[in-house]
Amino acid sequence: MTTAFPGQERAKHMGELKRGDERWDVFVETQLDGEVGAVRGRLHFVSGEQHRMTAWIFLELTEREIQERFGEFSAIELWHFLEALQA
Repeated sequence: MTTAFPGQERAKHMGELKRGDERWDVFVETQLDGEVGAVRGRLHFVSGEQHRMTAWIFLELTEREIQERFGEFSAIELWHFLEALQA
């Protein structure tokens, strides 16, 4: 079971990162930004009680476009995001 985190009700589970015994669930949270008429998104990494979150790194016209952009990241790039958040 994944620990609850702020924004979880607007987040979609996108998969799991695994390296050795280390495992992180990866979520993309989206939120409509009415000021600019677009959807913004950020990543959440959850492992047990640990939670890491990026800033709002996506800005697209639709939630679907954010999910497509997420799909362009390799596992290595997602690990780099996570490692930067732990520093």
